[in-house]
Amino acid sequence: MRRSTLGAWPELPYSAWRDTIATLHLWTQVVGKIRLSCTPWLNHSWHVPLYLTARGLTTSPIPYGNRSFSVDFDFIEHVLIIADSDGVRGQVTLQPRTVADFYSAVMGALNELSLPVRINEMPNEIADAIGFTQDTAHRAYDRKAVQRFQQALTQVGRVLSQFRTSFLGKCSPVHFFWGSFDLAVTRFSGRRAPLHAGVVPHLPRPVLREAYSHEVSSAGFWPGGSGVEYAAFYSYAYPEPDGFRAAPVKPEGAFYNAALGEFLLPYDAVRVAADPDAQLLAFLQSTYEAAADKGHWDRATLECEPGRPGTPRRVD
Repeated sequence: MRRSTLGAWPELPYSAWRDTIATLHLWTQVVGKIRLSCTPWLNHSWHVPLYLTARGLTTSPIPYGNRSFSVDFDFIEHVLIIADSDGVRGQVTLQPRTVADFYSAVMGALNELSLPVRINEMPNEIADAIGFTQDTAHRAYDRKAVQRFQQALTQVGRVLSQFRTSFLGKCSPVHFFWGSFDLAVTRFSGRRAPLHAGVVPHLPRPVLREAYSHEVSSAGFWPGGSGVEYAAFYSYAYPEPDGFRAAPVKPEGAFYNAALGEFLLPYDAVRVAADPDAQLLAFLQSTYEAAADKGHWDRATLECEPGRPGTPRRVD
């Protein structure tokens, strides 16, 4: 039996593995687009994200005719596993290799399992993107950094899942969006939102508008990028209500980033805290309250006590 030697909340310095982040981001896009191409559309693009496992990320079962299959990133053994409902499986080694080589290996493994899939080869939500089959520039894979990332996702996912239990309204799963390379959970007020007028690189406007068709308070975690040179937690509201960005939020160290239109809390502020869970929950709750209060959400109807294992929610 092997146990991790990493701390519960490991160090995750962005500068030390930025090249691996860029490569892994594109690899997750290849896998995510496989799910996208085979799965019926679900509101807010909930049919496309990946989900946490104890070892990494998974597509969950993907329908394929009268069969199904899944694609899993195992960040402990460093393999990509493709398994179908007939009991057959294939794998691709996660190691330093170009995006073009990874794409070829994954498509080849799918073909060997009689699961041919065609996807749009252009990455989404990345400026100056290169098609997967042409990308020989991104090839980094730092095994130790990826294992630290997997451990961080485990901790963050656990806290986001706990935060999710105290909301009765419509709420997303805790899921990993490969377009923006972040782990997120989103709460909804139940009201329609104005059509989103923003522009995201290589993301069709109808997709963006459908994703933000209703009012949201969304929070999550990503390892850094977009001008933020550190891993961070974020929280934003759409549409952003008046007074949101000036609202007092917790804990100390959280701040509003005007360029991104989000509250941020550095990952390290949570990692080194005496109680990391409480630190992160304070950020999630206070930024949600800022969105809900400033946006006049019906909080009395939408909220409940946090869930506890084995204890049904009390209904009077």
